Amino acid sequence: MVKEIKNLLLGVAAMAGTAHAAIACTGISLTATDGSYVQARTIEWAYGALKSEYVVIPRGERLRSYTPTGANGLEFTARYGVVGLAVVEKEFIAEGINEAGLSAGLFFFPRYGSYQPYDAAHNARTLGDLQVVQWMLTQFASIDELMAAVGKVDIVGLEKSAVIHWRIGDPSGRQVVMEIVGGKVHFYENKIGVLTNAPGFEWQMANLENYVNLRAGTAPNLTLGEVTIEPNGGSSAMLGLPGDFTPPSRFVRAAFFRNTAPERATGLETVLQAFHLLNNFDVPIAIENPAEKSLPSATQWTAAIDLTARRVYYKTAYNNNIRMIDLRSIDFSKVKYASYPLDTVQQQPITEIRL
Repeated sequence: MVKEIKNLLLGVAAMAGTAHAAIACTGISLTATDGSYVQARTIEWAYGALKSEYVVIPRGERLRSYTPTGANGLEFTARYGVVGLAVVEKEFIAEGINEAGLSAGLFFFPRYGSYQPYDAAHNARTLGDLQVVQWMLTQFASIDELMAAVGKVDIVGLEKSAVIHWRIGDPSGRQVVMEIVGGKVHFYENKIGVLTNAPGFEWQMANLENYVNLRAGTAPNLTLGEVTIEPNGGSSAMLGLPGDFTPPSRFVRAAFFRNTAPERATGLETVLQAFHLLNNFDVPIAIENPAEKSLPSATQWTAAIDLTARRVYYKTAYNNNIRMIDLRSIDFSKVKYASYPLDTVQQQPITEIRL
């Protein structure tokens, strides 16, 4: 067991050690005309195939958090059944939802966040940062419940170079961002419906003021003296929208794409629109890591969760076909705690059209 824990933490350290360059997650949220609420996101990793699984947690499952010294942290029992998409290990849910409709996801937050120091004397209340989503989804039915309880646990980093912030939403369409800075937990109401990585959420919102000139559509003609300058192509009112893949630029781009997208009628149509919007954030592999030659993309998978219908949708870099897990079809009193690869075969299915 000691060897297994050591290997697990080495895996976390390898992921975290290149977090500045390799993690470029982008999250958006959308609401349908029928009231359906959808949260969607990408997850990037440019240093090899990221072990990714979908996880099912039944009600009543006893769970325990890792700490920097082993599997000896907070113990808790699942009050709600959960489906999540996990990275590295099944305990590390990156994005998920519970049967009550609460959804949560983690986004790397390097350099700007900072947890309280780890104290082994407090192991009974210590929660590893990569298991915060697992804890949230198994314990709470609403954002308010979560906010009231988070002060009762000590959230610590499982690897010192990695820091995380979190996006939490419920079926009402409310979404908050949780950040830990200087050991103190801060919540921000996320009305823009977007999250990326560092800097912090307040800075990202302030940075949007640098782009007040951007609009959907075509810019009007401009007269300079005796010369009239006309737009050269469509969407010219968006000239100046940043196109690189840094977190601030992705935040700005996602904010404008998300908030200019037309509202769709149903949850399913909104899920499909979320996938289309996030296609704009697929990171080419050479941009993230020029040394990597084998991966099809740094964007390893993209997910969309319909919080209203309790459905998880995902596609991967290896298989762009969208797959769906319906929580309402699962008996969480009987299902076993288990995880399964997102792709059983890492190959894109292609349908040949015969004439």
